[in-house]
Amino acid sequence: MAKPFEFNWRIAVPEALQAGCVFEIWDEAYSVYESNCMVKVDEYGFFICWKSEGREGQVLECSQVNDIRLGVAAAKITDAKVLADILEKSSHSLESRAIVVCSGLDLVDITHTLLVARDPEVAKVWFQGLREITLNTKANNVCPMTQLKKHWIKLCCMVNPSGKIPVRGITRTFASGKTEKMVMSSLKLLGLPSGKMDEIDPGLFTFDKFYELYHKICPRSDIEELFKDLSKDRLYLTIPQLIDFFNDWQRDPRLNEILFPFFNQTRVRNIIQSYEIDEEFLGKEWLSMDGFCRYLMSDENAPVFLDRLDIYMDMDQPLAHYIINSSHNTYLRNRQFGGTSSVEMYRQVLLAGCRCVELDCWDGRNEDQEPIITHGKAMCTDILFKDVIQAINETAFVTSCYPVILSFENHCSKLQQYKMAKYCEDIFGDYLLKKPLEGYPLEPGQPLPSPNLLKYKILIKNKRLKPEVEKQQLEMIQKGMIQIVNEDSEVIEDPNVVATVDGEEGPLNDDDADSASSIESTTPIKATITTSTTTSSSCTTTITTPPSTKQTDLTPTAKNTDTEAHPELSKTNTGSIDSDSETKKASVKLAAQKKVAKEELDDLMKDPMDTALTADEESALLSSYIYTGATTNIHPYLSAMVNYAQPVKFQGFDVAEERNIQYHMSSFNENAGLGYLKTQALEFVNYNKRQMSRIYPRGGRVDSSNFLPQIFWNAGCQMVALNFQTADINMQLNQGKFEYNGNCGYLLKPDFMRRPDRTFDPFSESPVDGVIAAHCSVKVISGQFLSDKKVGTYVEVDMYGLPTDTIRREFRTRVVPSNGLNPVYNEEPFVFRKVVLPELAVLRIAVFEDTGKLIGQRILPLDGLQAGYRHISLRTEGNFPLSLPTVFCRIVLKTYVPVEFGDFVDALSAPIQAMSQAEKREKAMKDMGIDEKDISDVPVVNREQAKASKQPSNGQMSSSPNNSTAPQQAAAGAKKEERKEEMTFESITREKLMSEKVYFKLLRKQPKDLEMLKRRHQKERSMMMRAHCTVVDKLVASHDKEKSATEKSMEKKLKKNKDSSTDLKSQSEGKVMNLVSEHKTKIKELVLVQTKEWSDMVQRQMTEEHELWREHALQQNETLSRLLEDAQREQMTELSAKQDRENRELRNNQAKHSMDSTKTVLNDKTIKNKQERDRRVRELNENNTKKFIEERKRFANKHSRQVENLKKVHGEQTEKMLAENQKALEMIEMAHEEAKMAARPETVV
Repeated sequence: MAKPFEFNWRIAVPEALQAGCVFEIWDEAYSVYESNCMVKVDEYGFFICWKSEGREGQVLECSQVNDIRLGVAAAKITDAKVLADILEKSSHSLESRAIVVCSGLDLVDITHTLLVARDPEVAKVWFQGLREITLNTKANNVCPMTQLKKHWIKLCCMVNPSGKIPVRGITRTFASGKTEKMVMSSLKLLGLPSGKMDEIDPGLFTFDKFYELYHKICPRSDIEELFKDLSKDRLYLTIPQLIDFFNDWQRDPRLNEILFPFFNQTRVRNIIQSYEIDEEFLGKEWLSMDGFCRYLMSDENAPVFLDRLDIYMDMDQPLAHYIINSSHNTYLRNRQFGGTSSVEMYRQVLLAGCRCVELDCWDGRNEDQEPIITHGKAMCTDILFKDVIQAINETAFVTSCYPVILSFENHCSKLQQYKMAKYCEDIFGDYLLKKPLEGYPLEPGQPLPSPNLLKYKILIKNKRLKPEVEKQQLEMIQKGMIQIVNEDSEVIEDPNVVATVDGEEGPLNDDDADSASSIESTTPIKATITTSTTTSSSCTTTITTPPSTKQTDLTPTAKNTDTEAHPELSKTNTGSIDSDSETKKASVKLAAQKKVAKEELDDLMKDPMDTALTADEESALLSSYIYTGATTNIHPYLSAMVNYAQPVKFQGFDVAEERNIQYHMSSFNENAGLGYLKTQALEFVNYNKRQMSRIYPRGGRVDSSNFLPQIFWNAGCQMVALNFQTADINMQLNQGKFEYNGNCGYLLKPDFMRRPDRTFDPFSESPVDGVIAAHCSVKVISGQFLSDKKVGTYVEVDMYGLPTDTIRREFRTRVVPSNGLNPVYNEEPFVFRKVVLPELAVLRIAVFEDTGKLIGQRILPLDGLQAGYRHISLRTEGNFPLSLPTVFCRIVLKTYVPVEFGDFVDALSAPIQAMSQAEKREKAMKDMGIDEKDISDVPVVNREQAKASKQPSNGQMSSSPNNSTAPQQAAAGAKKEERKEEMTFESITREKLMSEKVYFKLLRKQPKDLEMLKRRHQKERSMMMRAHCTVVDKLVASHDKEKSATEKSMEKKLKKNKDSSTDLKSQSEGKVMNLVSEHKTKIKELVLVQTKEWSDMVQRQMTEEHELWREHALQQNETLSRLLEDAQREQMTELSAKQDRENRELRNNQAKHSMDSTKTVLNDKTIKNKQERDRRVRELNENNTKKFIEERKRFANKHSRQVENLKKVHGEQTEKMLAENQKALEMIEMAHEEAKMAARPETVV
């Protein structure tokens, strides 16, 4: 690791423990008693060592110790003499001074070693000190050098009665593949006693001597070869050579250069000073072969990022955003049918880091009416509910402080449910979360609280009444107004219970192995509300059974077999519960044949190891098994304790999304879960973003085997419940995965599996947006201390993750015969070419004997794996550390670079016809080892299917540059080709359209209309002019005639009256002048009238001419617009034809490329096996398909841009045309207005 990290795995061992103290020791497993033992703990906290006078030294490895307890409850001293001797040693009580050390290499076979001190204070000091030391999970990840030191300490502690180290003990360490003679000769070379019966003084057998002995007997030729290659056959490595080695070989190139800086001279100089012991080399700043070996075996060269062993994840996210370490049927030590129940299993599972345990609760058969835990009606033994609650209380928060979820499978009557609730309340105390947290109400849309907010809290998962019913019943119980009546004759499901998921035990028959979420509960219990005036309360603080002679609120009136765990064993008087007893085979056989009388079944509880069931007997029992769902008749007191884990009957992903009640959760057996993954994978992932789901083994797994949890982790399922008692590969995956993040039992899901705005398909074969696919290769070089026997060994390397990332049983080394000490494999690297989702992937390295027996294994999450030459320490089947066995590997990690090969043309042309999504997912499940018959057919909601079909998986259809698999040069060439082939069109202008024939025809027609109008107007003017002239002429003639007559009359008068001629003349002239004036006035009035008539006519003609001009302009505009539309439509048609030609050419080219690349894959001689060829074809097919889709999308985008650009040009042309048309109309209007303003009154007379 380029980033320095100080791995503080050591816990300070108290001085009192190092100095030692005298204890009496009782080994319960072997009934061995040692008195006056000096017990010590070494300075590193590796071993509890003890030795008594005249006996050999003994050690107990602290990494195998899983619990330290005060008292003798777990380790009963059966030998009366031993007990008497221990009691004589001190006057203090045995309970106050006894320490029980629980140890083992799995969770089932636990050995209890009793350490009895002389003084209670000493016992208390040792209890506290040992508890702290043995909880040091970091010590399980120490480096090989520390493991060697640990083994050396063990040899020094396992002395003979005289306090010396026997040589035969050392020879056993190196016996595998080496002769004793070689070991003894090596001891002799070191100056140590070397005879077979010799013994060595511990003071002379220093660690340096042991380390030298290790290299003599187990030479590291593999490291020496690497050293020679790096040093160019010199005896040392220089600083520049080391810098190159660390940066080029030991560093993951994907790491951030700021957070994980490159090695420099200062850092390398510090490494030389830390690991080089040769003073001459230190002075010259050289690293010798020995120093190089010490570095490769140090904590600084660990195979994983050691900071991942602490809590490094964000623990403030909602509970549904985490994967939770979960157990199924926690109480069972072995099989599901006829198995043994044990309280100890709850302790061991919780101490191992589990955060969700299951309690199958049934009515007790004894007179005390104590609820029990067992696998109902499956011939399993019983344990008391209250003992389990006490065990959970003692161990829930020893390993982890984060919340524990108790998954109740409740088959109890209301009486015993009340007892269950009171036990939880009284024993758990403040641990029990009885009310929702402030700020996190039980309301739709509200997220679940985080693990940090729920620290040191225990949550109960049990069916719950509707809130209003629960409140009403609690009030009525307090007032003594409710009575519980059990009726055998009537089966009623309480309608007041929130629709819940049924029994999670599930049916044992494969035929009935449907999801429990689809099975209706049939519990024959009903609640009767009666009116009562009594003031007594049935909700008391003491847990007692009312007298049978008095009918009380919670007294059953009849025996209900559906609340009985063992109706076949029922009788009036039963014995006490024995957690270590089991019905023997003969009794099971008789019970299956239904020939055992009830009184003969009382004595059937005997050692489960007596005999085993035959296949026929087991088949008969399974066929007669009747599944009983959990009760829906819930006691309100227990119901009120349920909050953030309320199980409901699953009604579909769309219903859950619509309701958005995030504290509701559903359980699915593995078959139903696989069915939903097959048909609605994306919806399942989205469901798990909001609320929790629990997956449990199908009922047919009577041998307590486990399913593959990885497939459900991929979908974000939180509680993938496994049978912890079975240390199979699936359980190893679980334990290896949860070892990270401080073994706290909670692992934060990746970002894209939590965010509602991201879409994730767990069956994706393409990289997820924002996640860079990885390339991983593992070269298995050698092994060390693999076996203490002279056997052949080989190594298998597997990967588990997404179905496309999962590779199993393909990569294994050759068998190295007869060498379990230091076999050298030196295989070609096992290459995992593309890991789509490194965050979900884990690497499994397993070592086997040539007979196929597992020697050791290790699960390494890929997300925390380190590149380079690394020693990988192995674990047992139960994930307990093996001290010395390691595998030396070279790990290469880098960014995946896709190879552009392979395709199926049919999948491109018709991907739905080629293979449906469900078929693809089913095939992916088969590749992960899941049988087709294990996948249930589940209903698919059409609306959700339609919604899912519109959503792109993982954003694979996005045009992100990160998703492009084509080289940049090809992309640049494609863009250049696009520009080259870009189609151009001649601009459509008004002037061009005006040259069209249609427009010319219009222009020829319009002047004729105007001419006709003008002629009509001229005719109107002529007619008016003649009319006006006639009127004027008549008026003038009339005036002239009247004047002439007047003048003649005056002349006659003058002639007659000559004497008064002057006056008459004057009078006559005045009269003529008046007549002329009157005539002028009439002429003036006539001119005014004619002027108005003429002006009105001219104005009207002007308006009519303007209207015609406007009509002509509108006709011209309409014709030009129609011509523009026709021209644009023609351009669009031309563009569409060109794009169709391009698409045809693209498909033809892709088809040709697909065929050529397929031939390339088929003719590739470097592909060694069919699995690799199939995987390569599938991968290359996916890459090509994605590339072709991207090409088609790019063409579609280009075509879309072309269409959009042309539409934009056309739009601009249309807008310009409209503007010019409007301008022409405005000019006509303007001319008309100017003419109106210039018009003056006029006349033609």
